Order: sequence, then structure tokens, then C-alpha cells
Amino acid sequence: MSEPSFLPEARAYRLRNARVPAAFLTGGVPAGAILDADGCALIDIVVADGAFAGLIPAGGSPEALPAADLAGRQVWPRLVDAHTHLDKGHTVARTPNPDGDFPGARDATTADRTRYWDAEDLRRRMDFGLACAFAHGTGAIRTHLDSQESGGEEGAPRDQAVTSWAVFREMRAAWAGRIALQAVGLTPIDAYATDYGRRLADLIADSDGLIGGVTRPTGGLHGGALAEIDALLDRLFGLARERGLDVDLHVDETGDPAATSLDAVARATLRHGYEGRVTCGHCCSLALQPEAQASATIARVAQAGIRVVTLPTVNMYLQDRRRGRTPRWRGVAPVQELMAAGVPVMVAGDNCRDAFYAYGDHDMLDTVRAAVRILHLDHPLAGAPALAGPVPGAMMGLPHAGTLREGGPADLILLPARSLNEVVARPHAGRIVVVAGRPITAPLPPYESLTGEAAPW
Repeated sequence: MSEPSFLPEARAYRLRNARVPAAFLTGGVPAGAILDADGCALIDIVVADGAFAGLIPAGGSPEALPAADLAGRQVWPRLVDAHTHLDKGHTVARTPNPDGDFPGARDATTADRTRYWDAEDLRRRMDFGLACAFAHGTGAIRTHLDSQESGGEEGAPRDQAVTSWAVFREMRAAWAGRIALQAVGLTPIDAYATDYGRRLADLIADSDGLIGGVTRPTGGLHGGALAEIDALLDRLFGLARERGLDVDLHVDETGDPAATSLDAVARATLRHGYEGRVTCGHCCSLALQPEAQASATIARVAQAGIRVVTLPTVNMYLQDRRRGRTPRWRGVAPVQELMAAGVPVMVAGDNCRDAFYAYGDHDMLDTVRAAVRILHLDHPLAGAPALAGPVPGAMMGLPHAGTLREGGPADLILLPARSLNEVVARPHAGRIVVVAGRPITAPLPPYESLTGEAAPW
């Protein structure tokens, strides 16, 4: 299955005996299809003119069509990465994080951004990241873009937001039809209380983006801290409402249980009638708070219709990191409790080869595999695939992203695995990625392309 020629070259064809996790079949499991112990349906997939023309029980597809027999192997839709940082990616070699911790990541990123982030540099690295994601089978990405006021080298003024958003718009146009792209403005939420924050909100609106930012620790929501974050959030939500923008925030990315801004965001969401329009990423400290406090926050998050993105590989890498000491916790949000309360939860890739996370390759299948192990999303495994498929697809307003649905684009990942256990157990370099019914031929870009060198092979 590693050769694209495995698929028929006809305009219309069928994939026989495909094993599809029911979580991806958002239109329902075809009547009569057999479900295995993992909750996967054995079906035939009819593709015509680049779209799904039929999803039917195995053995029921039209015999006249040319076919490829998958013999019960897994077929997934292209996946959705709901939270990443394409503007930061692939900077670790030139500006490493000396200790691998969060303060070092913040300082190294500031230094790299100030020195290097002109349009050419951003364009080259963002295009590289998108090429990696496309080759691995990602069909939609929401990226956060550093949008704070910044200076250039040696203090020269430079409006980073204008540069970064202009390059993003270029990338969105260049990759249209291959990867659906959205962007979020990332800045400390304090910025929205300034004239710059209003200008940034206008820039975001003009770019069809989302208002975002990093919430500050609230000190347990006492006294002045509560009043201050409420005022900042009211300003942010006011700017969002004036422009009709949704909100996506970095929240409580810390191991300090006193960091409780998630609850403040939930209260602000309800206060402004923004239910169902807010996404919060990270939410790490929620896992360390007393049970009653965490449960009350989770209930308020559910009431507010907030969606939560957990970033398992990056949070486990950064949280509780101290030199010479083994970490004591995994650093991730309590996703099982959130899901049990009805909160939509997604997994996403976050940073890639930068100061916040030194590794990765924009591979959402790898992220799913890691998430299952880190977050204990197994026993059963059946629900895990949805966290990188239809749940983030719906959050991004892309009803066909991360799904197999009749009439939708025939975007697929064909995997050399028969069960979900086999999906999680192996990296699957032999996957076949299909876009609009045809296998892609684009290889992973060589690392030399980041520096303009020629690859030796």
C-alpha cells in the first residue's frame, strides 16, 4: 500500500473492505455495516469526481466500478490540527532553548522573533511546515500568530503583526484546496486595553481571523486580580463582538494551581453571550486544583459552550521541567473529566521544532498516537480519533473536515493497520494520503530547504 498506483486511476472507483472508525462517520454508520470491537465499521467507499459518492456496507458497492481491496485496513479522513504555531516553527537550530523550560522558551522566542522574523523568513518556515503537514495527511490547521508590538534588531521599530498576518494571508491563498487555514492573533490580553489592541483587532478582522491571546494568572480569582482579568476580558470580548469575531485563548499554561483564568474566561463568555464561540487551549493547571474547585470550573466551561484544546506532547515536554529533576506530572488538562461533562475536547500539535518544543513534524497522526498514551484515551480506543477529526473540524466551522460523509471531498489517509491498536502502535510511514480522490505525490520537504541548501538526495 505504499505505492500510489495501488488506487485505480478511474474517475470513479471503490475502496472495498475499508475499516473506518465510527467516530469519523458523522452522517451515521451505514445501515447493515459490521462494527468491530474498536467501534470501526467495515464498509465500501465509492469515490467519484473527487467526492464520496457512497459509503455502504462492505460487499455492497457497484461491481462495475474498478476497485482496490483494502482487506480490512484502516481508512481515516485527513486530520485537523486545531492549535499550532506556524510562525514559530523550525527555529530551534538557530535559537535554542538552553534549559527546555517555559521561561527559556519565552526568552528564546522573543530573541528569535526580534532578530529574524521578516516576511521572507516567515514565508519559508511556514511553507515548510505546511508541506510537512500536507504530506502527513493534515487537511485543516488553525495557527496562532505572534501579534504583539515588537521592535526589530537593535531596537528598530517593526510591526510584527502586520508582517506575520500578511504572510499568513499569502500562505492561505497559496495552500487553498490543499489545507484549509485559519489564524488567531496571539498577544498578552493586556494589549486589548490599548490603542494597539484595537488596531490589532481590526487587522484580525480584515484577515478573517480570530481574536486570541494569553490570559494572565489570576492568583485564585481574589480581589484585584479578579477585577483586573474581568476588565481585560470584557475589553477583549467587546472588540470581538464589534467585529463579529470568535475567540481562541491560551489559558493557564502552568503547573500553578492558583492559575484559574479558565473560570474567568467561562464567566466572561456567559456574561457576553458568547456561548459556543470560545476555544481555550492548554488549561494545564485545572488538573492540579482541588477536586471540588476543578469540577465547578468544568461545569461552568460546559455551560459556556467553551471548546478545550489539549496539547499533550508540548505540555508534557514543558510542564514541571526543572534541571536535574524528573517531572512529577504529565502537564495536561483533565480531558476525561471535561469530556464527561460534555465539553468538546480536541488534541492538537502546538509547537514544532522551536523553543517551546524541540521536536515534531506537523504530523497529526503522530499527535493522536501520543495523546492516546499520555491522556489514557484507550480502554476503549473508539472515541480517540474524533479528537483530531470531526470535533476540531466542527470547531473550525468546516463540516467536512475530519469526517467521511457522502458528498464531502474524498480526502483520506489509508493506513497499513487493521485495528486501532495497530494504528497507535506504529508510526505508519507507509500511509497513503488522498486528496479529492487522488493520492498525493508530494514528499516531505528536506530540512535543507529551510536554509536554501540543496539536499544530497
